[in-house]
Amino acid sequence: MSTGHHKHSIRRRTVTAAALAALTLTGLAACGSDEEPATTTAGGGTGTGPKLTVGVPFDEPGLGLKSGDKLSGFDIDTAKYVAKALGTAEGDITWVEANPEDRETLLTSGKANLIVATYSITDERKQKVDFAGPYFVAHQDLLVRRNDEDLTGPDTLGGRSLCSVTRTTSAALVKTLYKGNIKLQEYPKYSECVDALAKGDIDAVTTDDVILAGYAAQKPYKGQLRLVGKGFSDERYGVGLKKGDTEMVTKVNAALKSYIDDGSWKKSLDSTVGPSGYAIPDPPTPGSS
Repeated sequence: MSTGHHKHSIRRRTVTAAALAALTLTGLAACGSDEEPATTTAGGGTGTGPKLTVGVPFDEPGLGLKSGDKLSGFDIDTAKYVAKALGTAEGDITWVEANPEDRETLLTSGKANLIVATYSITDERKQKVDFAGPYFVAHQDLLVRRNDEDLTGPDTLGGRSLCSVTRTTSAALVKTLYKGNIKLQEYPKYSECVDALAKGDIDAVTTDDVILAGYAAQKPYKGQLRLVGKGFSDERYGVGLKKGDTEMVTKVNAALKSYIDDGSWKKSLDSTVGPSGYAIPDPPTPGSS
């Protein structure tokens, strides 16, 4: 998610393109480290196109959620569309969990070819990785308990405990704009923050509104938690790629543009995020990152 500083503000390729992508991606996937992230591989691949390792969220309802061997959500749909445009069948994708603190490392180490994980485009991150996109614009917001009417925005958090995820733009923005006033706690995953909120261990959770809406709509929390609804940043989601692969950035941007133009983008959001009640925004312009 995913730093913005102000209020509101990816099908087809030829065989030649697929072959070029295969050469590039095989090299990218060759190196790794001793500690392997959690992975899952889809079945039914053709075995004729390039294989891809894609980093996605495993615990963000509506965006990227792993249940058993099944992955679902808008980022999963986005990744599948992009992969197909690059010549990779769904069965030739290896999915790897991309926690916020691991996203740059997954790309720089070669453990992932693409990161599609509510990954906000920032100047700081551009020092280490490249981005295609944006393909979605979210806004940082607060999730609170439904009966806590005193919390109406970040300016009412004085003396309260706030949870966000380590090494996210959300945590960084809170530290920058509201330092000294708020007791910020950082957990590895959003699900841990939301669970702590429901239990009364912290007073609010902050991250992108679309992520928070997904949690608020889950059965364990529906009717207990609410989204404040006063976004205070622009979070432009991009597809992360290894730095310097300009050709791949161009291909992914073309795929993202088709994703939006042919209606697949809106169809995915309506089915994955829409049920939470989140208002689907207009699409951004890929290639403007």
